Amino acid sequence: MVTIYDIAKKANVSPMTVSRVINNAPNIRNKTREKVEIAIKELGYIPNSAARSLISNQTKTLGLILTDISNPFFSKIARGAEDAAVQMGYRVLMSNTDEDSEKEINYIDMMLSARVDGVLIAPTSDKTLEQIERFKRHHIPVVLIDRLIEGFTGDYVLGDSYEGSRKLVEHLIDNGHHNIALINGPSNVSTARERKRGYIETLKLNDLPVYEHYISEIDYRNIEEDSAKIIVDRLIRSEPEKRPTAIFAANNFIAISVMKAVKELGLQVPKDISVVCFDEVEPVVYFDPFFTVAAQPANEMGKIGIQFLMERVEQKQVISQRKVVLPPDIHIRKSTRKINSRFSRKGET
Repeated sequence: MVTIYDIAKKANVSPMTVSRVINNAPNIRNKTREKVEIAIKELGYIPNSAARSLISNQTKTLGLILTDISNPFFSKIARGAEDAAVQMGYRVLMSNTDEDSEKEINYIDMMLSARVDGVLIAPTSDKTLEQIERFKRHHIPVVLIDRLIEGFTGDYVLGDSYEGSRKLVEHLIDNGHHNIALINGPSNVSTARERKRGYIETLKLNDLPVYEHYISEIDYRNIEEDSAKIIVDRLIRSEPEKRPTAIFAANNFIAISVMKAVKELGLQVPKDISVVCFDEVEPVVYFDPFFTVAAQPANEMGKIGIQFLMERVEQKQVISQRKVVLPPDIHIRKSTRKINSRFSRKGET
């Protein structure tokens, strides 16, 4: 291992001077700094980050805890977050909880052990608030991404699940659909609650019925492969007058499971039933855009989240709580079609 003493000997300076150059201390002559930097490069010296963190009380490492990195939505958040962190001289320690609260606790233990300077987290559920309190006790700032927790006070960056849901349901209603089912995520996650609220309020604003048997919950990752098929099968076996003509899937993975279930039951999208969902379905979107979606600006969410976090870490003058809610873009594609309906929208004759 190359040490600062090796650097000092090669550059013909003191070890203290080498240390000051490495830590970007002021009042060092340019010629001296240049000699040290050349020696560092020639010897391939890598600074001991652990030792430096003991001196500065910072590891220059940020924690990123996401619920499902296999989902392109969260992959884009990770990319945006990492790009922003690296640009500001930070590293990112990323973990994937798989929507599992026990895994989340284990990764939080790891983050605490690694002495990260701050954490950007998409919580698995409202119960994550207890774990966030652990970070606060260690004076580690936390910013929420994608999901809000009841009782949380601090910075957060979210997509507008409520408004996105309203626009998706309005699109279906505009196309003659009045029997619209919702296959939602778990109710202990804020995005699922907001998407359900948008769904119900939009139906009511258009004087359309809200059928309880149309509303179901499923894991966002849809771990049980048959769960979507069971729900779709039950929906299409409803009485003809109450059979849904459209399904609102709360995220892209649920939409894919719905599509598979519809096909296995001998039906077609959108001929027999229309489908809309939150978040893009990739990589299919690049070759044959199919699903009508509310696409969230995931990359931008990651960048803003890291910016907020670094400002907390570096103790810059910021207000007590910052809230950013980014609107989704609605992309109308092939998974929905217009139908004839004997019902009319509110205000129409």
